[in-house]
Amino acid sequence: MSLDKAWARSGAAGAVREALLLGVLGPLIDLYTRGRVLGREHLTALEPPVIFVANHSSHMDTPVILRALPGAWRRRTAVAAAADYFYRVPWLAHVVSLAFNTVPVERKGEGSEAASGLARLIGEGWSLLLFAEGTRSRDGTVGRLHSGAAVLAAEHRVAIVPVYVAGTHAVMPPGSRWMRRARGRQPTAVHIGPPIWPREGEHRTEVMERVRLFFEASGAVTTPDKRVSAA
Repeated sequence: MSLDKAWARSGAAGAVREALLLGVLGPLIDLYTRGRVLGREHLTALEPPVIFVANHSSHMDTPVILRALPGAWRRRTAVAAAADYFYRVPWLAHVVSLAFNTVPVERKGEGSEAASGLARLIGEGWSLLLFAEGTRSRDGTVGRLHSGAAVLAAEHRVAIVPVYVAGTHAVMPPGSRWMRRARGRQPTAVHIGPPIWPREGEHRTEVMERVRLFFEASGAVTTPDKRVSAA
């Protein structure tokens, strides 16, 4: 049985999602953070679909990134979500599907159905938001990047748009049930990078290394043993 909640990509669900994101979650996030967005201009000349590839250190990352995207992009972007985390409990699967237009992916390498689902969405013109680390960073640094996004981009001839999110780990790190507000609103930033097109003959790990270098140039902390994985 498919875990995907295809109804979440209907027009009615999209309207509810916009109301939740912009009318409820957005104002709540603004109570705790001072956000800024850099690089929206990189989307101006692009045609969808694309694969947004982001770092991941907080449950805040998804709504923060979606809010940062221009409306036309946001409304046609699906978010890859860990099937073993968000889809174990039926009610939670429905909630995240409605709130963020999620699509389930397997994190342990046996997700052929999930991979075909992502490919189908790209074919239907949906952009994807993928967190290449596969899980949230426990210390706020960027972990090893997996190369599945590069494989999808090369197979479907679409661009990767790197997205680096800063500040969310301090506000809501893994293990926190809610956002923190220590001394006033905390700064966050979303850096949207220029498109990365896989080159002829370029290995998928080389593509992802270009993503990592953008993260690093935007202020990310990476270490030599946490770079790119061929998995």
